[in-house]
Amino acid sequence: MGRQSGYNKLVIICVVLFFCIGCDQSSQFGKCLESVPNLIAYWDFAADDYLTSRGVERATLRNTGSAMPELIDDGSVGGRVLRFDGDDYLYIPYAETGALNVQSGSVTVVAWVRWTAEQTGFVAGMWNEYEDGGKRQYGLFVSLPHYNGANQVCGHISRTGKPTPPFPFSIDYSASRQLVPKDEWCVVAFTYDGEYIRSYLDGRFEEREEELINHTKGFEGYPDGLRQVKNPYYFPDGIGDNGSDFTVGAVFVANRIGNYFKGDIAAIAVYDRALGAEEIEKISSIKMKSESR
Repeated sequence: MGRQSGYNKLVIICVVLFFCIGCDQSSQFGKCLESVPNLIAYWDFAADDYLTSRGVERATLRNTGSAMPELIDDGSVGGRVLRFDGDDYLYIPYAETGALNVQSGSVTVVAWVRWTAEQTGFVAGMWNEYEDGGKRQYGLFVSLPHYNGANQVCGHISRTGKPTPPFPFSIDYSASRQLVPKDEWCVVAFTYDGEYIRSYLDGRFEEREEELINHTKGFEGYPDGLRQVKNPYYFPDGIGDNGSDFTVGAVFVANRIGNYFKGDIAAIAVYDRALGAEEIEKISSIKMKSESR
């Protein structure tokens, strides 16, 4: 069987399993994700133990004892979603991350979200910008405006965990050409293959041209600023094992939690390889029943 035939078979599996009459919505969604190789873990928030992932890694998200995202019934891929109000998040301690602490050198994070477009939002990954000078590893964001990622899907990767010299922050992220819609369900994703980071919106990758990166003029070696291609973003350094927790909905910034995601998250999936464009497209074909907040 040829490669294209294999991808066609994948989309048929996903669509038929998900939309078959009488099928359990959550279990069929899971079967679709599991039909794509190298799935580490996924959450669709449907089961009684909805904070515990399915897949190879059985890891449980927890809250800090303060604000807890609200679990609501919604016509999503699993039937329920977590609503983040901009002051709550979930985490898995570094020591319990297991296979989520990706050692393969490549990663994919996919999420079904409905974002309010009010602020930068961290969706999921292992990303800490503060402790010990930074423990960044990998992370999926919505809207990182400082370095040309405003209102776009952003995939962040770090080897050292620290800012990108000579700049004050990490600049190493892809940013989709397309803008993430406000208050609409969409699928946000990024892949990293050990060389390039790619951002996807609703299963589509769109390449960006080389451009001047904001806030880079006047730094050592860059008197006129840095020019880069943001999608795909070239980053051959790899993913570090820097001691970060796995978090959903926010990250450590400065000396506090910040970059709170505000909106709904219906599902998250993490793979320990870079999925191909066709695979991302097929997974993203799983749509929400409810299209507005």
